[in-house]
Amino acid sequence: MPFEPGQSGNPAGSQKAKRFYNALDRAIAQDDSKRLRDAADKLLDLAAAGEPWATQMLADRLDGKPAQQLQIQGDADAPLRIVHESV
Repeated sequence: MPFEPGQSGNPAGSQKAKRFYNALDRAIAQDDSKRLRDAADKLLDLAAAGEPWATQMLADRLDGKPAQQLQIQGDADAPLRIVHESV
């Protein structure tokens, strides 16, 4: 196939290796997901006990992380200022 100007020779881009994900997936499959269920149970227990990080992690996984808004401010004589706000 000849090179055509303006067209990528590799439109999908290089595939990133997901070594940790693949290793974790194999480990979960090896014990029929028992340790994964145990970890999920532990997370639920900690959240129910009031552990803030566990509650936050659970909320992030169930509802998704809250949207963030960036506001860029500035004028011609001053550098730009970026304001990061949670919505």
